[in-house]
Amino acid sequence: MLHDELLHRLADLGANLRFFSRLPVPQLCRLDDTGALPTLPRAAAAGPLAGFLIALPAAIIGLATAAAGLPELLVGLLVVASLVAPTGALHEDGLADSADGLVGGSTIEKRLLIMKDSRIGTFAGLALVLSTLIRASAYGALFGHAATGVVAVLGAGALSRLAMTALWTALPNARPDGLAARLGRPDRRHLAEGAGLTILLLSPLVALTSAQTALLGIAFAGLAALAFGALAREKIGGQTGDILGATQVLTEAAFLVGLLIGR
Repeated sequence: MLHDELLHRLADLGANLRFFSRLPVPQLCRLDDTGALPTLPRAAAAGPLAGFLIALPAAIIGLATAAAGLPELLVGLLVVASLVAPTGALHEDGLADSADGLVGGSTIEKRLLIMKDSRIGTFAGLALVLSTLIRASAYGALFGHAATGVVAVLGAGALSRLAMTALWTALPNARPDGLAARLGRPDRRHLAEGAGLTILLLSPLVALTSAQTALLGIAFAGLAALAFGALAREKIGGQTGDILGATQVLTEAAFLVGLLIGR
């Protein structure tokens, strides 16, 4: 029984990594179907670990560039580029579509229609520029202490995926024919498992900074997710894949700002 549960967890991790990134993930076990989408609600528990692993190359890039003595902002920009590359800008695309749709549309129908449009408007451009600058400058500052920068990158990867899952669980589907609706919804039990795993993954941050700093970062991320979730509910009646992608970027940025304030 324990063996089968472990195999299911490995399969869930593989499905999450392939769905949320373009990393060449091999078959992790005999139950891991490399062509399958994540099986919800169970696979939601592996989301934070997938986010942690997706962020690992960026943590290595940050460590190497900071050790090379590059300027802080350049270090941060390279870290953000290393986070975006494995996902194919999946979450940034969600942020851009959400910014245009939530701000630009006058009705729920128009907002959803704008979010489905692949073209980028003014609000999308501003959201992408500002979110990139905020994250890059924050990562650059955090890599002033190399170990803190590494755990910040990895912790942000895990926590932001947990925030996505939380919003996915809490809000109804705004578009019944969207990908998020077709995948199903996570449940609270698997959300709680993901939360426990995230706390474990964030524990090195407490040792390197302080409990207060880590809690402030988590609080900022939580407030960002709550505020954005409330906005999405008001504007379109729930969540879509774009809303979930935007949640990842926004909570990552908020987490980093919280860490910097708490230092």
